[in-house]
Amino acid sequence: MDEFWLHPRLGTATRGGRAPRHYLIALQHAVHTLDADPRWQQWWFRTGFRGCQLGIVTEGVDHLRPSADIRHLGDQLRANFTCALPSDCSDNELMRRAVAEVRTMFEVIREAMALPALPPDPEPAPPPSCADDVTVTERALTSVPRELEQQGYLTLTQVQNFFG
Repeated sequence: MDEFWLHPRLGTATRGGRAPRHYLIALQHAVHTLDADPRWQQWWFRTGFRGCQLGIVTEGVDHLRPSADIRHLGDQLRANFTCALPSDCSDNELMRRAVAEVRTMFEVIREAMALPALPPDPEPAPPPSCADDVTVTERALTSVPRELEQQGYLTLTQVQNFFG
């Protein structure tokens, strides 16, 4: 199958910080690896959806709990998730965490849609040596009411509206 079914949208929510490009590159690479795997392609096409717009927002705050927004848009599924930023670690560890994070997102999608079990992870591939083409949406966290300031995660509304 030559058609791409998985379309990543990457973003980062910051509080005056810079985008964590190294982890975003690892996340994009993990998504592209799944997209190219024939077992994952077959699994996805059985869902009846033509494609999946997978929005991933890395949070520059303590990650107390993830937020997810999953919606049907015609023949597409749009799923936006948050994920924590890992602390300093090796490139191999970043890739391992990125693959685990993306797989967890698909487990949530699978459960929400009552789909069969996920296929096995594809063989790990080394991260790309040059990833200047990674498009990242950066948004500063909007001010929130004082009682929510210490929540440590994006609200569902913030996740829904992150990519516009």
